[in-house]
Amino acid sequence: MLRIALVAGETSGDMLGAGLIRALRARIPDAVFEGVAGPRMIAAGCRAWHPMERLSVMGLVEVLGRYRELRALRTDLIRRLRADPPDVFVGIDAPDFNLGLETRLRAAGIPTVHYVSPTVWAWRARRLRKIARADDLVLTLFPFETAIYEQHGIAVRCVGHPLADAIPPGGGDRMAARAALGLPAAGRLIALLPGSREGEVRRLSELFVAAARWCRERRPELRFAVPLVTPELREIFTAALAAAPELPVTLFDGRAREVMAAADAVLLASGTATLEAMLLQRPMVVAYRLAPLTYWLARRLLYIDRFALPNLLAGEDLVPEFIQDAATPAAIGAALLESLDAAEQSGRLRERFAELHAMLRRDADAQAAEAVLDLVTRRRGAAA
Repeated sequence: MLRIALVAGETSGDMLGAGLIRALRARIPDAVFEGVAGPRMIAAGCRAWHPMERLSVMGLVEVLGRYRELRALRTDLIRRLRADPPDVFVGIDAPDFNLGLETRLRAAGIPTVHYVSPTVWAWRARRLRKIARADDLVLTLFPFETAIYEQHGIAVRCVGHPLADAIPPGGGDRMAARAALGLPAAGRLIALLPGSREGEVRRLSELFVAAARWCRERRPELRFAVPLVTPELREIFTAALAAAPELPVTLFDGRAREVMAAADAVLLASGTATLEAMLLQRPMVVAYRLAPLTYWLARRLLYIDRFALPNLLAGEDLVPEFIQDAATPAAIGAALLESLDAAEQSGRLRERFAELHAMLRRDADAQAAEAVLDLVTRRRGAAA
């Protein structure tokens, strides 16, 4: 029997973990999965010792407020896994939590995998020394990430991104998405995605509403759609809408991919959603705000001058991006209207998005499962 422990810390990690579980179970039907899991992983067959939401926190400053809770959670996991070692441990993203856990487990003789590269190519490259101690293998989503690990002698494998496998080449069908959502087929629609974490939505909701209002003052025909993953986030965004009661906005419980597919342009927070919008071939504007102290610290540590995933993957500025004080309603709104009007530019953008899609389409779940099983087989062979 194969027993695998996993820890995921947010929605994107839950998606990756669920895909990995399904791919492993297709190869080994009686495999056992347990750990910290979200709803997708649980549905795929993972026994959750703790809910994923306990790890859903972002930012240097924000983590400090949850330090004691997170430390207690890590201590519990170390105790459980040392007492009954799994065949392999897979930490999915959440590096500030998982790398410390992986270090302790590897020292106890448990094979460890870190799935999703920490952004060592963007900041805090000193973490490479910690990763070398913590992990037997790193699985990356993007090809450009492997070089830095190879340079430091860390075993690495690029598996591609599951979203590139899930979304067909050619982008999303706008009319089909509108029909599925019950939205009118005619007219210009802008999707607003202020994030999937409470802190993000609190910082970005008023900004996104103000940017939408700025756009509609100049284009009264515009309509807006907003997917929100939880009732709590819906409440936060609804409160921000009170400042613009005239905006024609339709709110959805989840269904972010369909909402983006239905849209003519997308305004969204930095993160995995920007990749999804790229794969759907939608023009987008990316905006983000951090807690002031977190931004002050991060600005002094970053090595890169871009943060939106499409721009990082392309190595050029494909989509407008605005961070912190540069993220104003007027700047964002002007970029959104330009993206709606630039038909020729949109054609070139779709071509580049298609090239990046092909680069990432590698059957990621199967690749990740194969890499994990290879590690287990090697370790069992070495112990025999």
